Amino acid sequence: MSDSFNWTCPYCKTKTTIFKRTNFSSNIHLYASSSKFASIGLVTSFIVCPNPDCRELVIEAGLYHATEDTNYHRLDGVSGEPILKWTLKPESSAMTLPDYIPKQISEDYYEACRILSLSPKASATLARRCLQGMIRDFWGVVKGSLSEEIKGLQGKIDVSTWDSIDSIRSIGNIGAHMEKDVNTIIDIDEDEAGILIKLLEELFQDWYISKHDKDERHQNIIALSAAKKSLKADGKIP
Repeated sequence: MSDSFNWTCPYCKTKTTIFKRTNFSSNIHLYASSSKFASIGLVTSFIVCPNPDCRELVIEAGLYHATEDTNYHRLDGVSGEPILKWTLKPESSAMTLPDYIPKQISEDYYEACRILSLSPKASATLARRCLQGMIRDFWGVVKGSLSEEIKGLQGKIDVSTWDSIDSIRSIGNIGAHMEKDVNTIIDIDEDEAGILIKLLEELFQDWYISKHDKDERHQNIIALSAAKKSLKADGKIP
């Protein structure tokens, strides 16, 4: 077994190599169970992000079928795909949002990510409400339904982004219920709910984060220019 593996931190999104002796720890608890799973093994693991600006801890657990050493008639490990798998920390794969994004929008997004596997239809409801909140907050488009508000974005945003947003109206039950209140719970599978969440993440980056970073760069240029003019006015530089 390799002493290292490629890994992407769910917090800082850094792609890195994890060395098992320094950033990784794992253990197996084996149980000769009489349950429907027969003999099982619970594998727990801890990973510390090696990025010095992050250093976050990831805790995961997985339930597997146990393997047996037939010579000694004892359990000696696990095999195959996990029967069940949990990420205990962080609670979800949500991206970390900056605090300048409105609190209600951030909370809807985090909750949609947190319950994606547990309840896709509830996750999709929160994601739709988050999308509506973003459209209203960032673009000031407020109409009778999310469907109408998406239509109201046409011409305000670039074509590829509008096509991506508009495409959700063709996804199964999402599209079938676009005219209804965003808080209406609709029957939807995890893959479809996941598409909505990915769309939100793209929009957070394109609308809020990119604009904020661009505004900061512009403010820095303006500040540098003003400082230069002040120095010239004071005769400190030619």
